[in-house]
Amino acid sequence: MNFNEYQRLAQRTSNSRGNMSKLINGVMGLNGEAGECIDIIKKNEYQGHPLDKDKLKDEVGDVLWYIAEICEGLGIGMEDVAIHNIEKLKKRYPDGFEVEKSVNRGK
Repeated sequence: MNFNEYQRLAQRTSNSRGNMSKLINGVMGLNGEAGECIDIIKKNEYQGHPLDKDKLKDEVGDVLWYIAEICEGLGIGMEDVAIHNIEKLKKRYPDGFEVEKSVNRGK
């Protein structure tokens, strides 16, 4: 499965209608699901819980669903976003990640 196929299939379970509705639902949901991800890590790091990788996988999947919803609201494909992000990172870190380039990054 590729990103655009995932985006199309994810829309089967979206009840948002219209671009702005999808955008708002996507951004709000993304933040909620990201919070659930960090809560799993917090429980592991500070409350003595074992790291629940299966639960984290579920939540990361939910994050992905909301990213698809945002892309749908913007009228763009997830694949376009992925390609754009890799191109940006190649320009920023042409030889791979470097702390110096991260700390002293031009805007």
